[in-house]
Amino acid sequence: MSVRRFEGHQPDIHASVYIDEQALVVGEVSIGEDSSVWPMSVVRGDVNSIEIGERTNIQDGSVLHVTHDSEYAEGGMPLVIGSDVTVGHKVILHACQVENGCLIGMGATVLDGALIRAGSMIGAGALVPPGKVLEGGYLYLGSPVKQVRELTEKEKRFLQYSAAHYVRLKDRHFSSETG
Repeated sequence: MSVRRFEGHQPDIHASVYIDEQALVVGEVSIGEDSSVWPMSVVRGDVNSIEIGERTNIQDGSVLHVTHDSEYAEGGMPLVIGSDVTVGHKVILHACQVENGCLIGMGATVLDGALIRAGSMIGAGALVPPGKVLEGGYLYLGSPVKQVRELTEKEKRFLQYSAAHYVRLKDRHFSSETG
């Protein structure tokens, strides 16, 4: 696992977090209890902060970054990800906010200032443009993303299942490393 300090900022990672040895976490990053960061993912809090809640999984090949303070983005923009969020393989989350209980599908991109409200499902390959606000409880697809329909009760249960599954999986990886 590669966890690095940057300019006085050491990542704050709960002891129960699994970070794969081929992932990178650097700078002003906090990761909550029972979360996981999988192979080839980058969580780079070098020019602003990144906050990842509890029981959230950042799957393989994802890139998480932020925006710096400049005349184009006064104060810069952090990245904030809530709890019980599933971030699929090869997702890009850049200086946005993802509230609790969301699923961001494989290969999706969420750009600066976007807000994904709690309980949203973003389909694979979707593009969420800068500043877009997505209402919770819906499925979003496309590039640019469009609201398709309300989530079914089964899909809503799956959002929680997915987060819980990744907590169990990271525990299995911890056990396999120590046993």
